[in-house]
Amino acid sequence: MILPPAFAEEKNTVHAVIETPRGSRNKYNYDEQHDFFKLKRVLPAGTFFPFDFGFIPHTKGEDGDPLDVMVISDYPSHTGCVIECRVIGVFEVVQKEKRQKPVRNDRIFAVPRVSLNYSEIKKIEDLSDNLIKEVSHFFEYYTTMAGKEFRLIRTAGAVAAIRLIKNHLED
Repeated sequence: MILPPAFAEEKNTVHAVIETPRGSRNKYNYDEQHDFFKLKRVLPAGTFFPFDFGFIPHTKGEDGDPLDVMVISDYPSHTGCVIECRVIGVFEVVQKEKRQKPVRNDRIFAVPRVSLNYSEIKKIEDLSDNLIKEVSHFFEYYTTMAGKEFRLIRTAGAVAAIRLIKNHLED
């Protein structure tokens, strides 16, 4: 798979490569070296990804992986799908594995440029408080089940998210 550039034509739209579709209990990861998607883990019964989850190509976060992106969408897509998205904000997160130093593992939030139901969402504050709490709880639980600690530092808007993406572009 030839990965698209991180940013699309518009300054605040990015390409999101979906690893795990909305509603899935299976967590997939893209293996760039071998150019395929691999099953990483299966979530416990009753747990599933609330929205499409993937990465922004040609970025590298402090955890050594591409920046994570949660795509708030009308529909589940599929593993390997590339979606042009409007960036709306970020969860700034510290994550810690057992006997390791804490590391930032932020989650970018974005909405498909062609969304119908979420077309009015321009900033993370436009999402309901309940939705933000549900997604935060999902990440806390998901991370704990993977044997890691999760701490949400803060929720920030699109400007902070775009700055984060630009600061983590690979050379």
